[in-house]
Amino acid sequence: MSKTLARMTKLDPIWTRIQEEARDAIQAEPLLGGLIHSSLLHHPTMERALAYRFSLKLASGEMSEQILREIADEAYALSNDLVMDARADLVAVFERDPACHRFIQPLLFFKGYQAIQAYRIGHWLWGSGRKDLAYFIQMRVSEVFGVDIHPAATLGRGIMVDHAHSIVIGETAVVGDNVSMLHSVTLGGTGKADGDRHPKIGDNVLIGAGAKVLGNISVGSCSRIAAGSVVLEDVPPCTTVAGVPARVVGKAGCDQPSMMMDQLLHEAG
Repeated sequence: MSKTLARMTKLDPIWTRIQEEARDAIQAEPLLGGLIHSSLLHHPTMERALAYRFSLKLASGEMSEQILREIADEAYALSNDLVMDARADLVAVFERDPACHRFIQPLLFFKGYQAIQAYRIGHWLWGSGRKDLAYFIQMRVSEVFGVDIHPAATLGRGIMVDHAHSIVIGETAVVGDNVSMLHSVTLGGTGKADGDRHPKIGDNVLIGAGAKVLGNISVGSCSRIAAGSVVLEDVPPCTTVAGVPARVVGKAGCDQPSMMMDQLLHEAG
């Protein structure tokens, strides 16, 4: 490791903590030593580790691990947003998922976190005009993780996707900062119409498992969408909606539903 990289690592408390947790994990379970060394301890920075995991998970007979690693390394080198988003997403999972007790868990084991980081590289490729390669990344993320996010969709920072099975987010969808969603969420269109046709999700929104938000509608910041709901109309900020079709059933109950992760319905008021 160069002196510059060493200084950078020392100034990165999240990466320092990840390395400490990795060493503790090897002591507790030596059989995972090879996995943890190759995925975490072998790398001087978090970005190098993420690039390695990205290439390892998405490689196939159609595109080699080496090529994917070069793509990811380039993306992280050129985009500071990717660097910051990865850390914000990691902290979001750690703070909101009661099953997450260490920072190394999302990096190694949680497909929701890994899928979102892979999507972000695809989104960077899309914004760089490399659309066919972005589509390839979308395809592989869908095949490997069961998460299908169009590379043109815009996701904010601090996203937590719990379990992450069967997530679908369409091309013109926009998701704000600090949003939490559970498995089987769809942010989709309502037909064959082209153009701006997908939902716009505000900041600090909680979207329950199996919820479908359809069409070019707005979900206001700090709102909650109950599990299994089908949302076809705009959702006011700071409210809870539930049902098929979804209707306002009360206030959100707190300033940041995505942080509290409270999915129970309370009395309207």
